[in-house]
Amino acid sequence: MKNLSPIASLRTALRSNATSPPQIASESLARANRNANHSVYITLHPEWTLKEANRAAELSPELSRASLFALPVSLKDCFDLKGFKTTAGTRFYSEKSTVAQEDSAVAKRLRSQGAIITGKTNLHPLAYGITGENPDFGDCLQPANPSLLTGGSTSGGAATVQEGSAVAAIGTDTGGSIRVPAALCGLAGYRASIGLAHDLGLWAGGIHLAQTFDTLGWVFRDLRDGPLLGEGLFGLEVPAMLYSHVAIGFVAGEFLHDCDENVRQAFESCKQILGKSGAELFSFAANDWDDAASIYAPIQANEAAAIHAKVTGGDFSVFPAPINERLAWGASLKRAELELQRARHSEFRSRVESLFASFDFLILPCAPMSRLEAGKDHATTRTRILRYTIPLSLAGTPVVTIPFSGGAGVQLAAPCGEDARLLAYAAALAELLPAQY
Repeated sequence: MKNLSPIASLRTALRSNATSPPQIASESLARANRNANHSVYITLHPEWTLKEANRAAELSPELSRASLFALPVSLKDCFDLKGFKTTAGTRFYSEKSTVAQEDSAVAKRLRSQGAIITGKTNLHPLAYGITGENPDFGDCLQPANPSLLTGGSTSGGAATVQEGSAVAAIGTDTGGSIRVPAALCGLAGYRASIGLAHDLGLWAGGIHLAQTFDTLGWVFRDLRDGPLLGEGLFGLEVPAMLYSHVAIGFVAGEFLHDCDENVRQAFESCKQILGKSGAELFSFAANDWDDAASIYAPIQANEAAAIHAKVTGGDFSVFPAPINERLAWGASLKRAELELQRARHSEFRSRVESLFASFDFLILPCAPMSRLEAGKDHATTRTRILRYTIPLSLAGTPVVTIPFSGGAGVQLAAPCGEDARLLAYAAALAELLPAQY
């Protein structure tokens, strides 16, 4: 039996009065922004965070039992936080935007439960990238290894959990922006079913990348904490049980032709662990999954262009390359082209959904590589990674990142709407993962 998970340990200490919200906040802040170029947070205001901790300490006993009470949580800087600017990871929005007059819906939900927001985190500009490189606020380096990027776009969020300034980080996932940094940083991740955050109104006060594919979720350290985080953010009722007799589909070997050896080994280990848990595993061909990018990219670029044209007047040169080029391309697309891609999207989603007629869950790697070296040319990295993540983005499924050592991670996906079952199953698997996890 493993030790308590980080969040369970923290809650136990709170119940026994071995710690307090102010003490938790002070300890978290002492670990904040500790990567080599201090690029974890865009906004870090210790006095404000300590006031939040004192406010949490004064909440009623009933509220102190809330799922997120006293948890140090970082907030991706594409969500408003009253009293601060929202930059979306760009100098343009940092200079153009005004101080938020009210909290975003996500920040309200966190603060209503007494969570301690540690700051607003760095991200790939506009959340439109997967490496964590940011020319405006500094590339997001891993606190544990300054030679490696965190991945993105929930870059700073993953770094806060890795450095210990937060036990969980609010992130967004359009094409892999929670799944990939979680994997590369050796962490767990959870992206919610498409539509769940919209249905709950949680995008209010947030800057979208592309509404068709955008969803919310968490980066955290231990899969056993997933159910509590799902409950706290989305109100999910996650059963505490092990779904041992399940059928799991794993992507056939041909799809994995460009995986590094560490990713291959992690994927094989994952299959072995699932088999030992009682699951039956079957391969499935992903012959048409290489078509996913040609569907996803134009829809994403067109929606992103429409969002940011409202502020820039259509002058995308204010954003760094190659993001400005993608936006200009997206703005140029004609209605007929977009209608064609939306029809293809619907067909693709139906094909993935049909897999769940045979399988309870699907698995495939989060990315073909387990390291992104800082300062190297990553011109082709985005395309290589998105090949693994966007099929599930098109399908809109909930996905949990199962972390393995060395920066490898495996996507565990469930049918849309089965987030609670997915989190329960992933939490049960945590006991079977190797010790280094």
